[in-house]
Amino acid sequence: MNLSEKLGALPTPCYVIDEEALIHNLEILQRMEKETGCHVLLAQKAFSNYKTYPLISKYISGTTASGIFEAKLAHEEMPGSQVHVFSPAYKDEDMDELLDICDHIVFNSISQWKHFRSKALQHGNVSFGLRINPEYSEIETDIYNPCFANSRLGITLENFEEDEISGISGLHFHTMCEQGADTLERTLAVVEEKFGKYLPGMKWLNFGGGHHITKPDYDVDKLILCIRRIKEKYDLEIYIEPGEAVAVDAGYLVCTVLDITKNGMELAIVDTSAACHMPDVLEMPYRPFIIGSGLPDEKQYTYRLGAPTCLAGDVIGDYSFDKVLNIGDRLIFTDMAMYTTVKNNTFNGMPLPSIYLLHGDGSTELLRQFSYKDFKDRL
Repeated sequence: MNLSEKLGALPTPCYVIDEEALIHNLEILQRMEKETGCHVLLAQKAFSNYKTYPLISKYISGTTASGIFEAKLAHEEMPGSQVHVFSPAYKDEDMDELLDICDHIVFNSISQWKHFRSKALQHGNVSFGLRINPEYSEIETDIYNPCFANSRLGITLENFEEDEISGISGLHFHTMCEQGADTLERTLAVVEEKFGKYLPGMKWLNFGGGHHITKPDYDVDKLILCIRRIKEKYDLEIYIEPGEAVAVDAGYLVCTVLDITKNGMELAIVDTSAACHMPDVLEMPYRPFIIGSGLPDEKQYTYRLGAPTCLAGDVIGDYSFDKVLNIGDRLIFTDMAMYTTVKNNTFNGMPLPSIYLLHGDGSTELLRQFSYKDFKDRL
């Protein structure tokens, strides 16, 4: 049975998480843990489908959160695993709960650390860190670059008050986005040059996220060497917190063609939306792949796919197909597990897609279904 047949009976639009693909990614990450002694954490900002957390916890050490809600989700749904949190700034009313449920809390500034230090140090079971900004990144798009000019993320060397770091156990940097181990290697050289003198006094160093570890061309062996070198040189525990690497290529978005029209070219209206169901298509932007499709004019029939919303720019992209598209045809977008269910919205009253889990035996399990009430209750 091919994928189209496995997903053919599902109501659309729907997301489908591929259990086998998830396990494939997790096995690579588990190898890193075993061969280096490092700790891999799921960055929940990319993938927070907690029904899969029991599976994920069998392979990696835990999760990292961007605030109180993600931290609570990890604490509740992945009990016994590590919970780390970083935020550019914390609210006073959230800190008490974070201190109770987190293993590591990373602060973005010396001023935040001084603000919470007295309360924090009363919790001997929590480790505290500072996010540093080495002012080096190879990310070309500013919106994804934590080290672009005047960034609010992390402490630069100029602003690192070494006389205020008593009680700090580790440092954290995050400078990458969908990049390889060669980028990490060059980044580590800058981190050591600027902040290396502080590492011998620390217990851990967090390499952050943005590592495309589970992509086929990623140099896992080089990453392992980088981790081992820093770990042994400074006698540190090493943490790494990929989000995409856990869920990359591990999900689909299935939609149905609702109408075919023409205005200069063939237009297909589908029951999904770039703006609502895959926002990165417009924000990054990028063109998601559809199984069986080609680039415009690569195959015989080319269509521009758009959503049934009133947003003129809610266009998914131009695709070509071997056969004419008909109303009722199904299309399957790939790589839809990450940055979709965590970012989707109900703009224009668009229904949220149901979420399914595709098991290795070809069966599907409904994880979550949404209704009009979910739209109304948000307002």
